[in-house]
Amino acid sequence: MSGKADPRPAGEGTTSRARLDRGRGALGPALELVHTGRAPTRAVLTAELGVTRATAGAVAAELEALGLIRVDARPGAAAGSQGRPSHRLAVADDGPVALAAQVHADGFRAALVGLGGRIVATAPGCETVDADPAKVLGSVVEAGAELLRETGLRCVGAGLAVPSAVAEPEGLALNPLHLAWPAGAPVRRIFAECVHAAGITGPAFAGNDVNLAALAEHRHGAGRGARDLLCVATGHRGVGGALVLDGRLHTGSSGLALEVGHLTVNPEGRPCHCGSRGCLDVEADPLAFLTAADRDPGPVVSLLQQAIDLISNHYDDPSIRTATETLIDRLGLGLAGLVNILNPDRIILGGLHRTLLDADPERLRAVVADRSLWGQSGGVPILPCTLDHNSLVGAAELAWQPVLDDPLGALA
Repeated sequence: MSGKADPRPAGEGTTSRARLDRGRGALGPALELVHTGRAPTRAVLTAELGVTRATAGAVAAELEALGLIRVDARPGAAAGSQGRPSHRLAVADDGPVALAAQVHADGFRAALVGLGGRIVATAPGCETVDADPAKVLGSVVEAGAELLRETGLRCVGAGLAVPSAVAEPEGLALNPLHLAWPAGAPVRRIFAECVHAAGITGPAFAGNDVNLAALAEHRHGAGRGARDLLCVATGHRGVGGALVLDGRLHTGSSGLALEVGHLTVNPEGRPCHCGSRGCLDVEADPLAFLTAADRDPGPVVSLLQQAIDLISNHYDDPSIRTATETLIDRLGLGLAGLVNILNPDRIILGGLHRTLLDADPERLRAVVADRSLWGQSGGVPILPCTLDHNSLVGAAELAWQPVLDDPLGALA
């Protein structure tokens, strides 16, 4: 229960409370529907939950009392509509937040993220990453704690995105190749210790950055509505992949599924960190692009930003166009193999891969169609990711999940 006084007459309050008791199990599903934008009105919420209008009203009222959503009981009627418009539902602008942290090869960043995937505040990013994960995670958590002090918002928990497979159940970063961290670093434990040392309450989680980007895009971005969603992205270094099945991340038996960066797309290509050659990880990331374009990576701007700027601003340069086409062909070959194995109903691309798609969408789609059985029979939609900070939003989703599962219990 929310603990707030009920201003309604005793009889009405008792009736409403009885309705809420009947719909208590619907609190979490109702919150998730509002959180993901699938229930913009009470009428839609009623239909999606399969409950009575009265029960849906009691559930919405309790979520509002918890400070999680806002109910507009007097929305304006749309032009030409008939009858009284349904109450509108939205996440609370001043509600609780999750602390989200992301570490990548070129720095780290902290943010506060509310329900709906809404980034409330961000701390200035850091562009250096120490070889000691405890120092890095301590710094990023302190940046987040400062945001909490400045805003005065309640925090439900914390989530961390790292460019490494995160093995479960221990929460170990098995291959943080581009961070100089030791293999198997216990990042979740270190992160949780830093969170609690900073005085932040709530649980702490950690996950692979592309997995979390896919989760965020599925709930709030380009993957919304997909049943079997494949996400492939290259950030600052390397290539990652993720699969969302029926709304849940498919992480395999121990969190290590979809290491797509180690698909071979050029057998005579560059040596890969895994011991093979020509993997997507070293053939379709920003460094691979800069090498193909015969550009020396500069020390000031990140490799990712350098590559994006070259494609966006200098695509007419023959060397840039050729390098772009080379990476598109390599990426398309890898995607075709994944389509043959996974048969997704949508592919979304992030990081530099989103820029490659924007540069020549028909070329990439043609490569995938030509090389995949299912592509030839109709094709799978290939779309750009739409959230600018999807890994941060996804890290916050980890912290929000206990609240989505049990709002009353998590906020008690």
